[in-house]
Amino acid sequence: MVFCCMDSVALLPCVLVIWSSAAFIASYIFAVLEGHVVPFVPYISDTGTCIPESGVFGFMISVTAMLGAATMYTRYKVIQAQNLRISFLSYWFNLISLLIGVLGCIGMGIVASFQETSVTKVHDVGALITFICGVAYIFLQSIITFKACPHWNKKGICYVRMTISVISIIAIFPMIICAAFDGIKLYHCTVGEEPSPYHQASAVSEWVVAFGFVTFFLTYIKEFQGVTVKLSIEIHDDF
Repeated sequence: MVFCCMDSVALLPCVLVIWSSAAFIASYIFAVLEGHVVPFVPYISDTGTCIPESGVFGFMISVTAMLGAATMYTRYKVIQAQNLRISFLSYWFNLISLLIGVLGCIGMGIVASFQETSVTKVHDVGALITFICGVAYIFLQSIITFKACPHWNKKGICYVRMTISVISIIAIFPMIICAAFDGIKLYHCTVGEEPSPYHQASAVSEWVVAFGFVTFFLTYIKEFQGVTVKLSIEIHDDF
């Protein structure tokens, strides 16, 4: 029996936060410099539609989805271990939260793989899955954080996570409703062409939700510092 230990588990959410922020910002900068989108405020998907930023967007968002799933699974195992020592949560609640989060990561992979203007319906479905499941995940995790208090969490982090969740939940409604009124359009930097107020409201809300996710995972870093992950490897003699 061989064990592989990883003491710096806090690196996982740290890398996720840095990488995902860089993915959003880098594709935005490329898209604006190339004149493919209006500087204020494009949809996140608009910044990854045209070449060359589409390649950057697709690659970085795909990696973000994998890092997100890995972070969620680690969080699931942390809660599971905590719950064994002091029971505070149903096993199914923890599992359902993980499954919803992973489904959101799959949606993110769909967004990265299918461009907005080439396979619009598939891209839009992936985006809806990402945002709806993402908001549901952070809300469930906020509830779990309250349930784990005061044994495993302080009151402060409970309120921080719930505040981020509530803001994200509020923001997702204008994001979807305004997009439905306006219709999904790619606004190029063309003289005389300006996005509608519906478009701007929806896009601003989308950025709020996206960075709500980033900020939420940022709160995992401190908690993961007290965690060690062990990988058990068993070699069969008859192999």
